[in-house]
Parts: sequence; structure tokens; C-alpha cells
Amino acid sequence: MNIAGSGVLVVAADEGRHFLEFIEVPYRIQGGNRYWVPPLRLQQRDLLDRVKNPFYRHAEIRLFVAYRAGRAVGRIAAISNQVHNDTHHERATLWGFFECIDDLEAASALFGAVEAAARSWGHTLLRGPFNPSVNDEIGLQIDAFDQPGYVMIPYNPAWYVPLVEAQGFVKSVDLYCFRIDSASVSERLKRVGPAVASRGGVRYRRLTKASLKRDVDKIWAIYNSAWERNWLWVHATREEFAHLVDNLVQIADFDLAWIAETAGGEMVGFSVAVPNINEALISIRDGRLAPFGWARLLWASRPGAIHSLRFMVMGVLTPWRGHGIDLALNYHQFVEAGRKGYERGEMSQILETNLPMIHAAEALGGERYKTHRMYEKSLPAA
Repeated sequence: MNIAGSGVLVVAADEGRHFLEFIEVPYRIQGGNRYWVPPLRLQQRDLLDRVKNPFYRHAEIRLFVAYRAGRAVGRIAAISNQVHNDTHHERATLWGFFECIDDLEAASALFGAVEAAARSWGHTLLRGPFNPSVNDEIGLQIDAFDQPGYVMIPYNPAWYVPLVEAQGFVKSVDLYCFRIDSASVSERLKRVGPAVASRGGVRYRRLTKASLKRDVDKIWAIYNSAWERNWLWVHATREEFAHLVDNLVQIADFDLAWIAETAGGEMVGFSVAVPNINEALISIRDGRLAPFGWARLLWASRPGAIHSLRFMVMGVLTPWRGHGIDLALNYHQFVEAGRKGYERGEMSQILETNLPMIHAAEALGGERYKTHRMYEKSLPAA
């Protein structure tokens, strides 16, 4: 589609050379930014693979690349997630994978393509960014642009914010990131953690690679149950959750994954932290593992080389909340983190409305330092 008078050409990029351009665009735009952590190209392909990624069993995605004078200057995806719309009784097109040079005309052309896709689906609302779902990377970073992102947390340059807002998008909700210095974890955790962890009725154990097969279905059930009341949450299907777990196992440190269960063996909570592999990935500027990327990655991620971790996800069943289980899980994780030499961590993308989790992060000595924003826009009637 040609955006008349703008000199910008937006084309479908679902296959062929335009798909290759879609993959390439972020490396061209952000490659010179030392705070941007390049994603691995293999991971990007996997995320967009309509066969391998089970998300596309119930969702459709359309990819677009913008060209100016024959040069790719931006990209975007339009996503129709049927489970999302059925769950929340909406007719929403989700957008994501947005990258663009500081060019308002190019950004407008890209969002014009998303609006056209939304109308073809009969949708009345745009919301994003989702890359591609709420179970993956979400949000547009609106501050702290001089801070590299943690694993599975999106990063974008400052100019993306006005480009998006110029399209008429308004805030849906903010998501907060808290950084925590392992050496100065709050005295409350050090004092209360052992007592809470030793309370009768609940026991704690590490998740192991061997136990994962028998634990995964229970974790999946808690994951969906514990998060179901959060903003625009959509249950992960069993296939989607297994796909996520397979990806996490590749970077997992099982000493940082803990389970809470009753004496009778009922799982009531879990918490998973992962090494911040971005410390290693940031050195692979082109996102390619061949020919030398593998060696750089293996060296940069060797034991003891990564000094930060991300508290990835926690879930506690509703009847067991308020019993200190979250505190005990964090206590065990911080003990292991200190033993293994991790110096700092991040509790990431906590909804601004999730006051219990915000208070938990603050109780651990966390400092809110970064914000991601979700945007939405109603479409005028055709």
C-alpha cells in the first residue's frame, strides 16, 4: 500500500525478502545504541513462526515493513488474537514489533497499515505493543533509556514515544520495573524470611530439571489462576506454556526456581528467577550466532560471568495469599543468588494497579526506575 504524498511505501512482509527485511529492521535502527540488547535472530524467527509457535493456533498476525526511497525505515505487526477478544469481549487488534526511524510520516504509514488490518477484521480498538501476546514481551519503554533491558523486557529509543502518541494513542496502563541490590536486600527479608519459610503447613523445594516434567502442569495451573484477574490477562494454553518453558530452560538456573507446597504435596505457589542473559547477548551486535556468536555467547554466559538476574514470574493460589509464601519464596531465591554471586536483580513489569506486588518489591528494597506503557486507541466507525 502506498501512503499518498508521503513518499513512504508500506508492504506486507509475511514472506520472502520483505520478511527478511522485517527481521533486519531493528538491527539497522538500534544497532548503534549501546544500551540496546540485540535479540538473537533465531529467537525472532521462532517467535514469528506460524507453525512452531503455538500462539498462532488461535491468532493471526500480519507483518508490514515501511520503505522510503527503497530503504527499510520501519516495521510493525497487526495481531488478531481470538482468545483475547473472546476473554475480554472486545473487538481489538493488537499491534507490536514496532520499530521506526525518527520519521513521523513513516510511523503514520505503519499504523495506517495496522488500522486497515483492524477494519478488515471488523475491529474497533487498537492496543499495544504486544510482541506478540501478553505472555511475551509487552509495553513501550517511556523512560530510563540509558539502562540496558533485562531478559525478555523490551527496549526502545526515546523517540518512539512521541511517534506512537502522535497517532492518537493514549495510555492504557503503566508497568513498573524495580531494581534490587542483592547485597542490600531489606532487613525485613533477612529477619522475617527464615521464620516464614519454616512455618508449618508449607514446605519449599527447588525446581529441578528432573522434577519439571511432573511439576509443569501444576505450575501452568497456578500461572493461569494467579494472574487471571490482572489487566487484560489471557490464559496461556498448555502448548503456549510448554513453549515458554522450553525457552526458559535454555537459560535457567534451577537454584533460582522454587516451589511451595503443602505437606500433602499440593503445589500452592512458585517463583522463577532467571540469569539476565542479556549481559551476554549485548556483545553479539548483529544477533547472529554464526560464525563467532556462539563462542562469544558461551564465554559471556559461563558460570559466574553473569551478575544480575530477573525475577521472571511468581504465582500463589488465592486461598494461600497473605500467608507469607511470596516472602519465603523470595527469601530462598535471594539466599541462592547471594551464594552464587549474583549482585543485583530486577522485578519487572509490575502493573501500576498491582499494589500487593509493588509493596512486595519495595519491601525487598526495590527501587522503581523504569516504566513501560501500554497504549490504546478507538477506531472511528467506517
